[in-house]
Amino acid sequence: MKQVDIFTDGACKGNPGPGGWGVLLRMGPHEKELSGGEPETTNNRMEMTAVIKGLNALIEPCEVVIHSDSKYVIDGMTKWIHGWRKKGWVNASKQPVRNADLWHELIEAVARHKVHWQWVRGHSGHVENERVDRLASDAAQSAGQ
Repeated sequence: MKQVDIFTDGACKGNPGPGGWGVLLRMGPHEKELSGGEPETTNNRMEMTAVIKGLNALIEPCEVVIHSDSKYVIDGMTKWIHGWRKKGWVNASKQPVRNADLWHELIEAVARHKVHWQWVRGHSGHVENERVDRLASDAAQSAGQ
């Protein structure tokens, strides 16, 4: 099984507002950058979209390490999702889970791969995180024009 590192980030100019996402895929010496934006969204939606787009870019099942500065995405996928499923997609406050559409997409994207989650501190000089942050910020800027 091929091993891939996926570095992701999301950005939003206002929350909600114009947003962007950025992805860096790395398999050995090979790299590919992806990015995109939406005119009206939230930061959490862009963080989730980045991971979905990165995973969906893989053409075969892989062992993947997702590197993200989003505790929302990582905690959602490693802690909260189990309770949401049991409770019928209702959160601890008995409210519908926000962004359920993207959580379902993310579950589907993850299912094809063996995924490990790695939190990285954002805006701390982490080279790849700074790179995807720039992609996401540029995409958010473009989405807002």
